[in-house]
Amino acid sequence: MATVARKKRSKLTAYNNWGYFFVAPFVIVFLIFSVYPVLRTLYLSFTDLKIIGDANWIGFKNYQRVVTDKFFWKALLNTIRIWGVNIVLQLGLAFLLMMVFSDVKYKIRGLKVFRIIYYLPNLIAATSIAFLFNTLLDWRYGTFNIMISEIYKLFGATYNPVDWLGSPNTAGYTIAVIQSWMWFGNSFLMLMAGVQGVSRDYFEAASIDGAGRWTIFGRITLPLIKPIMMYVAITSLIGGLQMFDLPFLMSAASSASYSSVQTVMMYLYKFGFTTGSTQVGYASAVAYMLFLIIFTVSLIQLKLFNRKED
Repeated sequence: MATVARKKRSKLTAYNNWGYFFVAPFVIVFLIFSVYPVLRTLYLSFTDLKIIGDANWIGFKNYQRVVTDKFFWKALLNTIRIWGVNIVLQLGLAFLLMMVFSDVKYKIRGLKVFRIIYYLPNLIAATSIAFLFNTLLDWRYGTFNIMISEIYKLFGATYNPVDWLGSPNTAGYTIAVIQSWMWFGNSFLMLMAGVQGVSRDYFEAASIDGAGRWTIFGRITLPLIKPIMMYVAITSLIGGLQMFDLPFLMSAASSASYSSVQTVMMYLYKFGFTTGSTQVGYASAVAYMLFLIIFTVSLIQLKLFNRKED
């Protein structure tokens, strides 16, 4: 009997080992294209590697340089400013739409159609959006300035065209509004998914008891969708601090507004990939400094949400 049991176990073990064979391709690809670049970047952040030549170990000098680099902190402030305006508009609009579509008294139909409409901007490539708004917001021939000028003429006033993307005073806020338009649909879908996971009995019972929509929203909706809110807040923070595509595509390095919209990722790109200023070691240190900032702020957000739950 013992021999039979051992044979069965050996066959079962041999059968189970096939699982490693099927998992191996993913693990190998993950290690090569995900884990290795992260560890390699960490190593390079402690070296003085340029685009060519040897990587000499210099310890924490790159990190000391980042901490004292005023241009890095200026880029971080630009990132936070653009992200701040973006997140207020993005989540504000998403919350407003969520309240409207989740309200028992309104009973709005066609949610699936609205989902598609609101999410469409998120499906458009950033390059296409950048080209579109660069054309619409051109200060001389852009449709946006022409429309405003025509409205001014109706009231007998004169409109001076605004260089929305070329002026340091407006470029950052303009990009933030465009990003809000791109991403509010994604936040709305996440929040609506959380609301739809809550039993309708709660809302209907509160409505029958005479609770107003603000009471229902504050006492029922918000507490029950708090995990989704935490997910949206943290992912929005991570995506915001890694902002690169729109600011990079909608601002030229020679423009007056470039210094006001240069984000941390654009600053990293300058040292990591731009010919003439390539300093791979320093760019790697900037990348890890940004990672530490995102990690710290994400932990703070997590603590705040958990504290409210307690």
